[in-house]
Amino acid sequence: MANAQQSFYELYRGTSIGVALADTLDDLISSRRIEPQLAMRIMQNFDEKIAQVLGEKVKARLSFKGHLDTYRFCDEVWTFIIKDVNFKMDGQQTQLPGERVKIVACHGLEQASEESEEGSPKKKEVKQVIRWAL
Repeated sequence: MANAQQSFYELYRGTSIGVALADTLDDLISSRRIEPQLAMRIMQNFDEKIAQVLGEKVKARLSFKGHLDTYRFCDEVWTFIIKDVNFKMDGQQTQLPGERVKIVACHGLEQASEESEEGSPKKKEVKQVIRWAL
């Protein structure tokens, strides 16, 4: 479990599952079934767990080709917008075309099981990537 000082990117809140969770929590708050503080803790837990599960469980590989339209590096986050994209899953010949795709890639910190010399947990860098079509 993450400590109180560790934060996770909120990248996955814009996905369909993240939006559905936020809408459900809003409904529960509106009907006074949960407190807003609990909803915030649930969303923070979602941020942590979705990144963890996707990193551990998703093994599929995807390649794509397209024309790089825009790229940006700000606050340790890369953003790419690619136009006229063709996607191909590894091991398949079928290609799926796309008009525009936005890719956001950022570094996160993951708790390691080892401890540093000061007794605090070591942190190692992991790369978190989210992709979605515009």
